[in-house]
Amino acid sequence: MSDANVDARLAALESRLGRLEQLLGAIDAKLDRTAPRVGEARQEIQAWVTEYVSLRLQQLVPETCEHPEREAAEVVADGPVLPGTRIRCTEEVIHRLGRIPIPFVRQMVAQKVAETASAERVGLVDVPFFERAATF
Repeated sequence: MSDANVDARLAALESRLGRLEQLLGAIDAKLDRTAPRVGEARQEIQAWVTEYVSLRLQQLVPETCEHPEREAAEVVADGPVLPGTRIRCTEEVIHRLGRIPIPFVRQMVAQKVAETASAERVGLVDVPFFERAATF
């Protein structure tokens, strides 16, 4: 091999390496630009889940439902409790919770209603309170 041939091949190799370096730099810049931060991704997922659960609850728990009138004292005396809590509620509330098909969502709603009832010192969770408290 002559020196001219080696120099030409070396120049071609350096050119290709320079081009490869530019391509890798462009790929790195694109990856840095599109990668979301962990905190931002978590907030976006939480917002999406909250919106989805709220939408599903509105679909599963209609605002109006026919319920027989009962005395509040009668309900407190023999009423059930929200699942996983000590908060008293009506049978209608248990029925509404039972209509939520996803178990972890049902548990999340019961917990939210129980926390709201405890914070507001509500002795008995009825349907209007449940509808207000179950909204995320």
